[in-house]
Amino acid sequence: MELDTCRCGSRVPAGVPGAAEERFRGLLEAAPDAMVIVDDTGTIRLVNAQTEALFGYRREELLGHPVELLVPDRFRTHHTEHRNGYAHNQQVRPMGAGLDLYGLRKDGTEFPVEISLSPLETTDGLLVSAAVRDVSERKAAEERFRGLLEAAPDAMVIVDDTGTIRLVNAQTEALFGYRREELLGHPVELLVPDRFRTHHTEHRNGYAHNQQVRPMGAGLDLYGLRKDGTEFPVEISLSPLETTDGLLVSAAVRDVSERKTAEERINELAALVESSQDAILAKTLDGRITYWNAAAQRLYGFAADEVLGRHVSMLAPSTGRHEITALLERLRRGEKVEHFETLRLTRSGELLDVDVTLWPTRAADGAVVGACAIVRDISDRKRAEAELTELYEQQRHIALTLQRSLMGTPPDIPGLATASRYRPATQGAGVGGDWFDLIPLGAGRVGVLIGDVMGRGLEAAAVMGQLRSAAHALAKTGLQPRQLMQAMDTVVADLDVPDQLVTCCYLVIAADTGEVTVCSAGHLPVLVAVPGAPTRPLPAPVNAPLGVGGVIYEHCCSTIEPGATLVLYTDGLIETPGTDIEDKLAQLVATLDELPAAAPGLESAADHVLSTLLPDADGHDDVTLLLTQLPAAPLATATTDLSAAPESVPAGRDFLAKALSTWGCAGTTDDALLLLSEILTNAVRHAQGPIGIHACRTDTDLTVEISDRSPHLPQPRLAAEDEESGRGLLLVRALADSWGVRPTDLGKTTWFSLKL
Repeated sequence: MELDTCRCGSRVPAGVPGAAEERFRGLLEAAPDAMVIVDDTGTIRLVNAQTEALFGYRREELLGHPVELLVPDRFRTHHTEHRNGYAHNQQVRPMGAGLDLYGLRKDGTEFPVEISLSPLETTDGLLVSAAVRDVSERKAAEERFRGLLEAAPDAMVIVDDTGTIRLVNAQTEALFGYRREELLGHPVELLVPDRFRTHHTEHRNGYAHNQQVRPMGAGLDLYGLRKDGTEFPVEISLSPLETTDGLLVSAAVRDVSERKTAEERINELAALVESSQDAILAKTLDGRITYWNAAAQRLYGFAADEVLGRHVSMLAPSTGRHEITALLERLRRGEKVEHFETLRLTRSGELLDVDVTLWPTRAADGAVVGACAIVRDISDRKRAEAELTELYEQQRHIALTLQRSLMGTPPDIPGLATASRYRPATQGAGVGGDWFDLIPLGAGRVGVLIGDVMGRGLEAAAVMGQLRSAAHALAKTGLQPRQLMQAMDTVVADLDVPDQLVTCCYLVIAADTGEVTVCSAGHLPVLVAVPGAPTRPLPAPVNAPLGVGGVIYEHCCSTIEPGATLVLYTDGLIETPGTDIEDKLAQLVATLDELPAAAPGLESAADHVLSTLLPDADGHDDVTLLLTQLPAAPLATATTDLSAAPESVPAGRDFLAKALSTWGCAGTTDDALLLLSEILTNAVRHAQGPIGIHACRTDTDLTVEISDRSPHLPQPRLAAEDEESGRGLLLVRALADSWGVRPTDLGKTTWFSLKL
């Protein structure tokens, strides 16, 4: 085929009539795209001006050269194959027919192109017309579109009007578990659970006929299907995209699993709130009610529409309106109010006892915006508590009456100042095992007992009552402290009370000499408080508590200053929760040191000690406190020792007569001398010497003691008419205001007292 050269340098196929040539040339130059015509060998035969502009070559640099001149090196081999294949399968291929093609400029730069091919049959053979279009801008736009697609926070799936997936982003791969190549070209129903696929196809076809933007979460419950077969709830927004290739639909898919879970949880909580037996209401910070559940309606009698928007003070009695204001103020500060018990007003005007718990509600930024309240009717509980309190007080009164009855009332001891305090336990019935006792022993001697049966309740009180009675009876026999404690150990063992620990302390005070004999069975130390001197413990041997068995109890004697105070107490005074017993004992000693200035007088001193060591009314065991103040020294005493011989009787009478004369006690001389003669005669006849006589005078009494070395105690008896002896003790009983016999370590002491 021959080519003619046109005026513009183009060559047209030979054999084309002149007018046709002009029209062909005009069409070629007027084409918007670069036009390249090649023969069946791939040689360029014609180009237009757009080709020169697009590729940067002059026309003469292209004509007669292989078309591969315009193809990048990496595509040339395949391009030749494609060109040869086209020669055997000639057809019109439209622009952008699914291939990614690139052109090569003269300056070596590449650029994306779309090419449409058309075969031209001429007399000289096959020519192929290639319209080449630069799609750089469109490709750049597509890249920007893909960038936006990848940057989208949701999974983006773009499908065509047949439902075939054309584009996805990385979020789609992450959400559904597929690789991109596993999705592209496949039906979108691949991502839809089986049970929805039929309806999904219908919905998709319906959307194609009614294209509109559908926002995310438009009232449908939708689910996606992952590659692993698991389903998850989604929201989908749809947007139609009109393109040159037809309708595309963009679907933004969002996983709403967490939100659905939260919604289900909220629904559960809402159901719980509505089904709650407690009244639950919400309000603003200015007190306006915004929520009212069914239980609130049952409690107060108001329907929701009667209270919503009204002030919460409508539920409080007039006397409690200030309380509402105070609670709202606390809520504004972000405080939570738990189990606040108060009164609330019902629709019928009835007052209810309620338990209210309030807590502030907050906005996302943490600011307090309102409050919620849970209100529980505790009227029944309050009534039950009142009944229980009344019953408890009755039982406590009965128990304390029983305990005080068992403890008894200690007698007043002439010449011996005492002050006692007893506080029942603050827990349980208040009954405990504490006791104390003051026992007049005669001859100016006093027995002081204090004990503690460990534990609480009626059992401890019953044991205490038995032990107190036994100790009192034993003390009245004149037993020495160690002897009494030995006997009490047997009594406790005979009671056979398991796990019962008993501590006890017994003192015998000789007022005229200031001698104190003490035996302690595991009890707390007795303290001696002397004005102007530090408080000190009274010396006492360490003995085991009562009931242990197999213990030999010991006592010791000490001489105490006249006017000193002996302080006896039980463990409830110094064993309190949260404190150390050594610290509390040190506090007791310090308190006693301050007594002369802080609380003069024994009664005031006892109150001061209790208020200092037990400032709180609650939280302590039963407490016993006993203060015993030794009297001042006697006005006069006289002592002598005699042998166990008959002549000692008149000698003793002379000794006592001189003492009474000196003391101005002439009014009691005859009786005193007669009583001394009888007792002294018995000692001379039946006892061993030496025999001691001790006389003591106070403002009110004369006491005479006769000691011997015989352990046998005299017993009063009725003498026959023909007997000359046996009447001495009867005379003593008749004439003396009081008399007695007490054993000693060396023997015994017989004594009598006469009022002055």
